[in-house]
Order: sequence, then C-alpha cells, then structure tokens
Amino acid sequence: MLLRRIHHAAIICSDYAASRRFYVETLGLSVLAENYRAARQSYKLDLRLPDGSQVELFSFPAAPPRPSRPEAQGLRHLAFEVDDVAQAKQWLEARGVEVEPIRVDEYTGRRYTFFADPDGLPLELYEAAPASAA
Repeated sequence: MLLRRIHHAAIICSDYAASRRFYVETLGLSVLAENYRAARQSYKLDLRLPDGSQVELFSFPAAPPRPSRPEAQGLRHLAFEVDDVAQAKQWLEARGVEVEPIRVDEYTGRRYTFFADPDGLPLELYEAAPASAA
C-alpha cells in the first residue's frame, strides 16, 4: 500500500478573516504559510495541528454555499482527535463556540460531539483511545 496517512483537508470559506480567526485563534491551529493569489483573488492559508496533519483554508470570490448539512455528497465532516471530549467542549464553549451534546460511538464506546466553523462546516471532536487500547 502506498498511502501512509491523511496529509491535509482543504476547506473553502466565505469570509476569510472570520475563518482565519476561528481556525487560528479559537481552535489554536498553527500558521505554516499564508499566501494571497492575486490571479485567483484567493487566499490560501496552510495550518498545522500538533501531530503534523494540516488544514488548508481557501477563499474564492462567490464560492457556492454547501448544499446541506451534513448529508450532501462530498466531505461529510472533519474530525479532530482530542484526549478529553468534555474538556475540549468546555474549552470551545468558553470561547463562544456552540457545541452539541456529547454522544457515545456505539461501535467504539468513545465520546464525540460536533460544532461548526463560521460557514457551518460540521467539525467533530472525537476522543482518543485510552493508552492501553491504542
């Protein structure tokens, strides 16, 4: 098998400044690179999570909105692994982010919840497996 891991997920936003603030200041992702592509009237912001995985944030003029949430064809949601879902939920809520009630995955027994970015893209917090189960 040639595939090793997911390198990045790409997100197109409607308001670059609001989405940049959300992913950098609210979620705490690190900025690797930020470029304005004049020919496309588009920003490309490369963000990094602690494990090295990345999120690419793009802006395009007049990009169409997502058809529905979350059952449209295409990417359903982006999930971030956390050590403690309840703690991460509380941390986000303290920063003004609305977070759904915590649920339990019926197959793994791990806790998870959803919240949304400024464009309504569904984002998930998924609890890491206990160290003995990893």
